[in-house]
Amino acid sequence: MKTKLIVSVSVILMFGSIHNLANAAQNVVVGQAVAANRQVSMDQIDHAVWNQLLQKYVDQNGGVNYKAWKASTADVQMLDGYLNTLSTASRKTNATRTAQLAFWINAYNAVTVKGILREYPTTSIRNHTARFVGYNIWKNLLLVVGDSKISLDEMEHQVLRKMGEPRIHFAIVCASHSCPRLLNQAYVAERLDEQLTANSKQFFANSENFKHDVNNRKFQLSSILSWFGKDFGSNQAAQLKSIAPYLPTRQAYNAAINNSVKVSYLDYDWGLNEQKTPVAPSGKIQGSSRR
Repeated sequence: MKTKLIVSVSVILMFGSIHNLANAAQNVVVGQAVAANRQVSMDQIDHAVWNQLLQKYVDQNGGVNYKAWKASTADVQMLDGYLNTLSTASRKTNATRTAQLAFWINAYNAVTVKGILREYPTTSIRNHTARFVGYNIWKNLLLVVGDSKISLDEMEHQVLRKMGEPRIHFAIVCASHSCPRLLNQAYVAERLDEQLTANSKQFFANSENFKHDVNNRKFQLSSILSWFGKDFGSNQAAQLKSIAPYLPTRQAYNAAINNSVKVSYLDYDWGLNEQKTPVAPSGKIQGSSRR
């Protein structure tokens, strides 16, 4: 019996080691190593290049023209240059809360776009999120920031969610149709509240994310509110009160404030957030995408 137990433990440990090695071998690192004396506060990071790229390749609805972006070697290199700029940020140097939030939201979105461009053409980010052995874009695509490397999962769960701003869930975009729109401008500290408010309102104005059945007193909410409900409050009443200011009608606002509805959740569409009819940067129509 003891021998069998030892063998079993050895097999488990061996499998764990193989699993760890396989995952480590799959890591993709973006950004650059930056000496400590060249690192700066997040207050000093310039997001102008990211803003320029978003203006060029993302439409008002958050659709991304991945095809044109990938075809432009210069603009792929511009994105890489922006990621290198993010690497100069120090995680140890003091910065304002708004600058930190803007930094990490932009970083999450920029790294996600980089990850999709590496795989494009693709139909969904879920094609690149292996659960066990193999490359997982959320875990294995790492951005160098200061003295550390950080994954998309870590940015979301270990950094952004811990900052106590639930509206980040309407700003960070996992390249999927049911995600919030990818805002076609960089988030910046001085306008952060305005930008988060605008994107939150746009999110709930989209009937694919929010439905209100007035007669039957029912809300259908995005699955994001199911997965991350506790970020909005400890119970349904608190959660609805938190989102009430962003709901599209006065009736919906009142129902949320009074917690007078039953709540269910909408199916999540993991299809790629690609422009339906991509427009080339020159203004010429490139042709329809898969949707």
